[in-house]
Amino acid sequence: MTIQADLEKAVASAQSALGTYETFAASTQDDTAKAMYKDLSGDMERHVAVLKGRLNYVTENNPMNKPIS
Repeated sequence: MTIQADLEKAVASAQSALGTYETFAASTQDDTAKAMYKDLSGDMERHVAVLKGRLNYVTENNPMNKPIS
């Protein structure tokens, strides 16, 4: 597996976790738990952004993605 494929998997996993935290926040009536899940959701949004940034960098700078001259 390539680093690009690994990053794609990591992005998908982080997006899944983000969705789970958002669901938990929306589903609970406990204000403390709701705040915790919202905090975790915010953290995961940042994780997704960082991973997507790295994936974009790797994709753009991968020599296999460059046209042959």
